[in-house]
Amino acid sequence: MSTLRIKGGRLYDPANNIDGEVRDIYVRDGRIVAADPDARVTREIDATGLIVMAGGIDMHTHIGGGKVNLARMLLPEDHRGGFDARHDKALERIGATDPDIAEVLASCGTCTPGTLATGYRYVEMGYTSAFEPAMAAHNARHAHMEMGDVPILDHGAYVMLGNDDVFLSMLAEGEEFARIRDYVGWSIHAHKAMGVKVVNPGGISAFKFNQRKLDVDEEHAHYRVTPRSVVQTLARAIHELGVPHPLHIHGSNLGVPGNIESTLATIDALGGLPAHLTHIQFHSYTKDGPKKFGSGVAQLVEMLRKHPNVSIDVGQILFGQTVTASGDTMRQFANSGVAHPRKWVGADLECDAGCGVVPFKYREQSFVNALQWAIGLEIFLTMDDPWRVVLTTDHPNGGPFTSYPHLIRLLMDKPFRDEQMGRLNADAVALMQLGGLKREFTLYDIAVMTRAGPAKLLGLADRGQLGIGAAADIAIYREGANAEETFSRPAFVLKDGVVVAQDGRITAAPTGGVHFAEPEFDAGIENYLGKYTRFRSTGLKNAVIGRDELCACGNGGSLLPHACKVAA
Repeated sequence: MSTLRIKGGRLYDPANNIDGEVRDIYVRDGRIVAADPDARVTREIDATGLIVMAGGIDMHTHIGGGKVNLARMLLPEDHRGGFDARHDKALERIGATDPDIAEVLASCGTCTPGTLATGYRYVEMGYTSAFEPAMAAHNARHAHMEMGDVPILDHGAYVMLGNDDVFLSMLAEGEEFARIRDYVGWSIHAHKAMGVKVVNPGGISAFKFNQRKLDVDEEHAHYRVTPRSVVQTLARAIHELGVPHPLHIHGSNLGVPGNIESTLATIDALGGLPAHLTHIQFHSYTKDGPKKFGSGVAQLVEMLRKHPNVSIDVGQILFGQTVTASGDTMRQFANSGVAHPRKWVGADLECDAGCGVVPFKYREQSFVNALQWAIGLEIFLTMDDPWRVVLTTDHPNGGPFTSYPHLIRLLMDKPFRDEQMGRLNADAVALMQLGGLKREFTLYDIAVMTRAGPAKLLGLADRGQLGIGAAADIAIYREGANAEETFSRPAFVLKDGVVVAQDGRITAAPTGGVHFAEPEFDAGIENYLGKYTRFRSTGLKNAVIGRDELCACGNGGSLLPHACKVAA
């Protein structure tokens, strides 16, 4: 049998406690295998002196669904401005004599790249998996088709619950928990989701009843339920269903000064149940200071130390033009007045969810933006356990995912951080704790936050690691003059054992697979849900995405189901 050998690389594989050891890796049939002296090595990659990691995993990035397309349409200038260079580069590749790269097609966009560019740009940085965090149930087919159009990357999505009228009605009417749990299980099954996300618990729905805010213990104007009860019920349902990824929470009061209190209350509401708090930087503000806007990092980190059941991703902001795209209609409506350029879109999705798309430019001389930048970095640098912190920008909300190499340099290089601080609003710098933080992340830390950690939080046992039996998703980096240079352009990227990029150039564009969870639930829930058909424009039978249809949506990519272990 033919075998690929990656020879002499320095491995950073936290899942297997390997920190810079020089080892060979053997690959056969898309998997990492043990060394076999009788195996026929048909290809060898000399990785001597190079850094070898598993392929990167982005567990929170908006790459598919209605809001992403709205974001693309709202900023056509972003696509036009980035088209010529990308188009010429793609044509140059297509016209090359190497037949392996003839599949690369022209695609464009920076803030929200097109589907093809999304796959290319991720892989060119060494990422091999990405997960859409906000799939609306009514929009699930579109989201799967759009993610299926993204080349190379394995993908999956979290279905949004907690603002749909079915769930809120059941909760308000005092329905027995087991039936609500079955509805959650059915929703994951029907929409082929990897997990469940709740966005501004109850707040998207409350906005439709003219509420402009909804705090953790404040009642919904119509359903008379609180975000606390929404979070508690969903977290318990996910836990009891045994879904590998815990409830993915976009908390109350995103971006509002003083929202650290809502964040702490949300953690308390979990009662020890597992949960993942997403883009936590946007939920870590106090009302302290002369401008009534300050950092809640100390309170957040102390709370997280006491609650090991909670993981986070940061949602780091980075300066420049982007577009914010969120299911949180309530908060996006509030932010519409600061849109740059001055245009925005808000939408309601059939009693199911909502979305708001607001272009925005983060500025170094803005007091608020500078402090947001520091808050994100302070969260990274003061959290003791990197396994519970995932590197994200909440693409595109805090900045495009293509800025990850820059963010990694900020975390690994204190002199560079200090240099960047010197360019910021002086009033904000005076309030930052960042200058006093001397910590510099290691390559091992980066491998945890971008590979092993996300894989563990998603239950991807054979991804994010380089052990025997793991999928051969591998990134090989040359050490550059700085971390940004290192992580911008890997020497080689392998997907399922196939070299898909070399020296920043796409060499093959296979179709990625789709991850989804398979919880057990009482199938009789469909009969019960018939009473809520007034909330749906399609029948329940048509709502369910079958495996064959999912395969078609994913352009024929592999189906990657995940069994759920029912909690004791």
